[in-house]
Amino acid sequence: MTTPEHHFANHTSPENGQPDDTAWTVDRIRALGLITDIATAAQIFGLSRAAAYELAKRDQFPVAVLRFGSRYRVPVAAILHALHLPADEQPPEAPPPAT
Repeated sequence: MTTPEHHFANHTSPENGQPDDTAWTVDRIRALGLITDIATAAQIFGLSRAAAYELAKRDQFPVAVLRFGSRYRVPVAAILHALHLPADEQPPEAPPPAT
């Protein structure tokens, strides 16, 4: 069984087969803090910046978008939730005691 983190962490660059430093890992998303801008959220979801703004204007962005005047912000916890990832780092569960 794979964990959701597995799907984000193993991207490689098609040019040289090296790890892709631009891939969005769970830790990298969490490191954004509480909120991020819509362009960053668009990258995480694989959307263009233009598409992200258009979806936000129509209230169709994959997660709730906060609007502050002309600025759009996206809660990082909502991004993690939409990707079925835990909002905070959780230690692995201990196996049940042997009987």
